[in-house]
Amino acid sequence: MKLHFETQAIHVGSDSDAATGAVIPPIYATSTYEQEAPGVHKGFDYSRADNPTRQRLEHALAALEGAEYAITFASGVAATSAVVTLLKPKDHVLAGDDTYGGTYRLFEQIYRKYGLEFSYVDTSCLDSVSIQKNTKMIWIESPTNPLMKITDIAGVAKRKKGALLVVDNTFASPYLQRPLELGADLAMHSTTKYLGGHSDLIGGALMTNDKAIYEELKFIQKAVGAIPSPFDCFLVHRGIKTLAVRMKAHSENAQRIAEFLSESPKVKNVYYPGLPSHPQHEVARRQMRAFSGMLSFELKADATRFLRNLKVIVLAESLGGIESLINHPAIMTHASLPAEERTRRGIGDNLLRLSVGIEHPDDLIADLENALSAI
Repeated sequence: MKLHFETQAIHVGSDSDAATGAVIPPIYATSTYEQEAPGVHKGFDYSRADNPTRQRLEHALAALEGAEYAITFASGVAATSAVVTLLKPKDHVLAGDDTYGGTYRLFEQIYRKYGLEFSYVDTSCLDSVSIQKNTKMIWIESPTNPLMKITDIAGVAKRKKGALLVVDNTFASPYLQRPLELGADLAMHSTTKYLGGHSDLIGGALMTNDKAIYEELKFIQKAVGAIPSPFDCFLVHRGIKTLAVRMKAHSENAQRIAEFLSESPKVKNVYYPGLPSHPQHEVARRQMRAFSGMLSFELKADATRFLRNLKVIVLAESLGGIESLINHPAIMTHASLPAEERTRRGIGDNLLRLSVGIEHPDDLIADLENALSAI
């Protein structure tokens, strides 16, 4: 029987404990496992290699992403790093020009010195996706961070010419978007965000249908050792059980807030794919179930005074939690970008990124209205 997303999220990887009948399986907080003889064991020998709690989570994540395989990591950046280690010196990565600052920092300050080549284009414009002879990977976010650009994933997949297409699906979550079904080779997530959903863990994940890629990444996971703890795996697994209902609420709240901000005379621009005015609105409608809880907006006046007058929405790094978080990209998430690079991308000093939570939308709008009145 084919199960719907909501049912899979609750039941896959969550069979009752065989030993006790516990409906919620126990956390296997162990580093090692007894062996009957050298190499003879019950499928587990050392928890860096595998752990029952992590294995349950990986089965669940694969099901939600529509993938055969999932591999989890200690953070989203660790998952990104694992993907890049599939490459060799002189390989070229074509990346989106509006990426998370931590991804740009990893590419430019860590991996470029090992002989990898990186270039950045606006992947929301398919004509910009030009594959070089040595292009081995295409790295895109959709929606992007922080300007919420949308890339036609299926369109890029048709142009990849053998390059590995990786989609950072963090902003959408598997509930809203399934990159593998659109032609991507790998879907990547910071499980810290919507999958965990409660701002209480750090983690990352990769999903694929390619067995060879999976086996290589599984080896990297074991060899490098950037693994999530059993407790963090438990928290992510608990979080995804409510992913569908949370994403519906996030998306509904964000739509209302985007519409409210669009009407404010103190707001210069609003970036949200759910608005008909968004340049890629129709692409988003085609490949997403809804438009997520992420939006950005640019104020006409000083952002600092606005931020100081917020009472409900919290100024903090990260996103995707049940609470609303606001971020100043130029100073926070994208501070690692050189100033000229931020300017080129359009990340100005009055640009703010809002992760809309699942509070009552009237309270969030009142909070924003109050802060706008102060500038």
